[in-house]
Amino acid sequence: MTTAVAGPASAGSRPEVRVAGGALRGSLESGVAVFHGIPYAEPPVGGLRFAAPRPAASWDGVRPALSYGPPPPQSDGLGRDPSSQDTTGDDWLTVNVWSPEPDPAAKLPVMVWIYGGAYTIGASSRPEYDGAHLARDGGVVVVTFDYRLGMEGFAQIAGAPPNRGLLDQVAALEWVRDNIAAFGGDPNETTVFGESAGAGSVAALLAMPRAAGLFRRAIAQSVPGTFFSPQLAADIATTCADELGLRPTVTDLSTVDPALLALAGDTVAATMTARAQRWGQAAHRSILFAPVVDGEVLPATPWQAMAAGSSREVDLLAGHTRDEQRLFTALTGLLGQVTPDQAATALQVFAPGPDGARRYRDAYPDAGPDQLYELVHSDWLFRMPTLHLAQAQVAGGGRVHLYELAWSAPGLGGALGACHGLDVPLVFGNLTNGQPAMLIGERPTSEATALSVRMRTAWTTFATRSDPGWPAYDSARRLTQVFDTTSLVTAYPEERSRLIWQDHSFPPLLPGLDVR
Repeated sequence: MTTAVAGPASAGSRPEVRVAGGALRGSLESGVAVFHGIPYAEPPVGGLRFAAPRPAASWDGVRPALSYGPPPPQSDGLGRDPSSQDTTGDDWLTVNVWSPEPDPAAKLPVMVWIYGGAYTIGASSRPEYDGAHLARDGGVVVVTFDYRLGMEGFAQIAGAPPNRGLLDQVAALEWVRDNIAAFGGDPNETTVFGESAGAGSVAALLAMPRAAGLFRRAIAQSVPGTFFSPQLAADIATTCADELGLRPTVTDLSTVDPALLALAGDTVAATMTARAQRWGQAAHRSILFAPVVDGEVLPATPWQAMAAGSSREVDLLAGHTRDEQRLFTALTGLLGQVTPDQAATALQVFAPGPDGARRYRDAYPDAGPDQLYELVHSDWLFRMPTLHLAQAQVAGGGRVHLYELAWSAPGLGGALGACHGLDVPLVFGNLTNGQPAMLIGERPTSEATALSVRMRTAWTTFATRSDPGWPAYDSARRLTQVFDTTSLVTAYPEERSRLIWQDHSFPPLLPGLDVR
């Protein structure tokens, strides 16, 4: 049972609540009660290294909940979050809560965020994930949390349960179910939402028996189509462990410094394109980790499971950005520089079926190398997996609302269009903080602010009553909300790509190039 500490404490500048583990003292920021760094599971170190998460131990007295927990071990490839630079320790599995009304009688909807980062990087402490705007403006309780990444969370290790990062997510949702009432949340009105690998995690949760009943609604923003077969995951883990002269077993790896494991992963990722004949499409995109369709924790891909009805009781909001790939093209220095040979290779590797390349050229006859390269990458990795997730939900008897973000980001000279990640600052309302805010520009325009309000309202309204403000998607009309300067509801706007991919099933990725 969870109860709030008596009224005045919850209303003051140092709000207090009592959860299953003990009493917590947070802070009050602009009218929102904020609690950081609450353990939801024991630190996965020592005898618990690579184990399934276990409930956190209780504590005596009042525990300060004023700072984020340390981020999980990971690569520093994109730079550490400045807010976590001084946070050390092994208590990686923590949650953070923002509540406009920390009173059990409030019974507010709950939104639980899962961050992205290719299942390799990420931290709930990043400023772009601050939940204050959502909580205050939407009248919801917002929860963020950390989960194991990379080798710690997703590598196929003998003697360890698969998909430990997903099991962490289930444990965090169980903590929400058991404790969120103390913060004014209604555990029966929980929405899980995430972007990129976070959206892939949401999709996985929709297919996982262990997650059934832990949330009523789900929001999936830019779902990646990358789910691994056990064979591919095992081969990649073997290669990563071999960098340290070890085997991918709990016995060999449990005493290795987590930072060394992350470094070994970085080394393998840097050479993945040279392993394309061995690892196929995953190597072409340097994708080192993904959820593994192991048959137990994750019995089937989300598309298979949802089409069979695994999520028919969960209302879904799903969508993608128009120009998903452009950010990655810019990061690799290819923006505006794609050669005909590079476009042809991308079509050969990623377009579906033996005639996929021809179908792209026929469907987009005026497209040059840059556009073809962008289209097939966007479709393979994010756009079509997201669309197919919506279609699987409908096929399984569930309800889904579909959207596309088509507003071109004005930041960085406006070169990135409606690229991957643009939805994150717009949904959270954090237009000036965090790396994604660079897409908005130094001074958010009134247009950006208005679009953020529209998207934030749609997300919190969906979390409140399963209706974001536009009709549900169906296979006949395919109605889709397009977010732009002037937003409108129309038939799914990427029809040419939809037809190219309509017979593809997004199976688990296997070793070898010919996996289409």
